[in-house]
Amino acid sequence: MDLIIRHATLPDGRRDVDIGIRDGRFAAIRPALEASAAEEIDAQGRLVCPPFVDAHFHMDATLSLGLPRLNASGTLLEGIVLWGELKPQLTIDALIARAMAYCDMAVAQGLLAIRSHVDVCDDRLLAVEALLEVKRRVAPYLHLELVAFPQDGLLRSPSAKANLIRALDMGVDVVGGIPHFERTMADGAASIRWLCELAAERGLRVDMHCDESDDPLSRHIETLAAETQRIGLQGRVTGSHLTSMHSMDNYYVSKLIPLIAEAGVHAIANPLINITLQGRHDTYPKRRGMTRVPELLATGVNVAFGHDCAMDPWYGMGSGDMLDVAHMGLHVAQMTSTAGVAQCFDAVTANPARVLGLEGYGIAEGHPADLVLLQAGDAYEAIRLRAARLLVLRGGRVLARAPERAAALQLPGRPARVSLEFRPGSIA
Repeated sequence: MDLIIRHATLPDGRRDVDIGIRDGRFAAIRPALEASAAEEIDAQGRLVCPPFVDAHFHMDATLSLGLPRLNASGTLLEGIVLWGELKPQLTIDALIARAMAYCDMAVAQGLLAIRSHVDVCDDRLLAVEALLEVKRRVAPYLHLELVAFPQDGLLRSPSAKANLIRALDMGVDVVGGIPHFERTMADGAASIRWLCELAAERGLRVDMHCDESDDPLSRHIETLAAETQRIGLQGRVTGSHLTSMHSMDNYYVSKLIPLIAEAGVHAIANPLINITLQGRHDTYPKRRGMTRVPELLATGVNVAFGHDCAMDPWYGMGSGDMLDVAHMGLHVAQMTSTAGVAQCFDAVTANPARVLGLEGYGIAEGHPADLVLLQAGDAYEAIRLRAARLLVLRGGRVLARAPERAAALQLPGRPARVSLEFRPGSIA
């Protein structure tokens, strides 16, 4: 073996497991592995999990907080206005620099796969060009896929259709949309039909910002599910946000959620952002805004959590830590049971991996040796403490490692907070 991690705990509850890695893959996973390796690491019962996956992010806007000014109201709409003001000032070099800095943060946190939406409503397509270059640069250590996102509305923006097609021709991976931002409900439905047909024609996946609104009559997810079935895109379509479902009456939702499940549409909630941006027009009581995660899961819908934003016009915080996302999701959805906490951990690991269609994901023999060693005894503790990352591997290669002295510090029930450094220049 090239590396053996001894005495690990796995997310499925198995304990005192040894993990043998050879030629970049998991070669053996069993208790008391009788083998030797060039390097052995004693996990001391800590959790070893597959890498974190962020199925919904905006890397073109990340780390742009304060440019050209701060979002004074904290609303979604002012964020969109701010982004419109910033777009004419964007340069490819600045976009690349901010995105690369975020990717470094992400990898050090054990986040090794990101789906990022990229605005295609700027006729120059600078953000598309920049993020395609970032995707090329980070490929050795981070899976980055891009969604062609008509931020200003596919039909509302005069050149959005043509720009979206150009972006796909340049190499963008997924078809995006924002039907609730069109001028009318009818336009929103028409945009969904056009985008789904385009995706089917090109053999691509679909991921739409859908019903990111407090309006209970914003029901584009219904159209998206129906179009998914009509065209035969089951398993390849995602509805992101779905916050209007939080405000819908229970009778309508009792019809809607089974439709989503029947169509095989994935759902993505963004706890940090949904709890921040939604309910801004409310006095009291204030709506939480996040979609109905427990109900969707109970009906068999694959639900993932996304980070969505980090230090940009919509959200002034964020660090690329998907355990922060899971922690907020647990609270907002009131998923505090043991089973609920486990589902929240899945929502930042296995579930978003299904959304992206990642092959060979997970700790299993024969899979690529991608993993994170956490300073926690199980998934529950990992979320509770937003546990430090002690080791991050991709393909059996160390991307980030905590200093040995810091990693050894541990108080009962209170694992130490340690930081990792990641230097992409060290990756071949």
